Amino acid sequence: MPPNDFMTAATPPASSPTEPRERAPWAASLAQAIRDPEILITRLGLADTLREPARAAARHFPVMVPESYLARMRPGDPHDPLLLQVLPLAAEDDEVPGFQPDAVGDHAARSAPGLLHKYAGRVLLVTTGACAVHCRYCFRRHYPYGEEPRRMSDWEPAFEAIAADDSIDEVILSGGDPLMLTDQRLAEILSRLEAIPHLARIRFHSRLPIVLPDRITDDFLQLLQGTRLQPIFVVHANHPAEIEGDCRDALTRLVRSGIPTLNQAVLLRGVNDRAEVLEELSRKLINAGVMPYYLHQLDRVAGAAHFEVDEREGLSLIEQLRERLPGYGVPQYVRERSGEASKTPIVNGSESRHVAREMP
Repeated sequence: MPPNDFMTAATPPASSPTEPRERAPWAASLAQAIRDPEILITRLGLADTLREPARAAARHFPVMVPESYLARMRPGDPHDPLLLQVLPLAAEDDEVPGFQPDAVGDHAARSAPGLLHKYAGRVLLVTTGACAVHCRYCFRRHYPYGEEPRRMSDWEPAFEAIAADDSIDEVILSGGDPLMLTDQRLAEILSRLEAIPHLARIRFHSRLPIVLPDRITDDFLQLLQGTRLQPIFVVHANHPAEIEGDCRDALTRLVRSGIPTLNQAVLLRGVNDRAEVLEELSRKLINAGVMPYYLHQLDRVAGAAHFEVDEREGLSLIEQLRERLPGYGVPQYVRERSGEASKTPIVNGSESRHVAREMP
């Protein structure tokens, strides 16, 4: 996703003439991320036949793969489940009926610049268009980030809208990825939200603990622990091979700092559409203290049709997980539909009309 100016790691805060500009270690890691599909293919020793399709698909949605994430992939394996999430394929250019740019109704839910209001009691701030990894199934791969706020002053209409609605008690920071913002900018956002009396919780939706684990620093954890708002963290891991090494350590640090941490995964063809894989993912998450929360049916965004798994298969996978895992280890299988009041649980071959209102 294209970055904006809202002070991401790529645009560190200005320093005074007497203070050197310093880049945080995680920002240095981000700067080293692979942004060229040819380099990705070369580094993993993949077939040359993948180069031209990858180049073509990356023209519409560029490549971004941090070194930490690359290190967890199997060299020479074009079917590696982590690689499949980030490698551009020719199938992304296929036009498939039912798959569209705004798959979840973000545009209709935009109530102020950068503010999405879909569900009762909570709103979402699109804090930045930048991400540390470009997942090929991303439901916001076509989102017009250039139209959203860039400077703190641009966010005043969103803050004012939140302050004017006392039915809202939770704000979700999303994007892009909110952890692409510097701690300084996050502190400014938190300070502005803390001043709104009826807000009680702040939720972070982030993939960085999975793909760029060194973003979970002591300073960042202290920032979360210092806010009057109850912080909640929702990470995004799809495969057990992601929960290794520095990623596992980052998740453990989040959890042991006292921050409730949940995971939401997306059911993806060729990545995690086997019960053994989802079982291992849940076990690794639980062992790190992270609760499996949602397994999303793929959002039908243009360019991602090749990832879709039939709902009947998804239901079968959930039933198998129930036989293998304790209840808290089985994620809720859901779909998001534009205009609905919540995520919709998928049960017994149909979508339940019962709504899960705790969190989107």
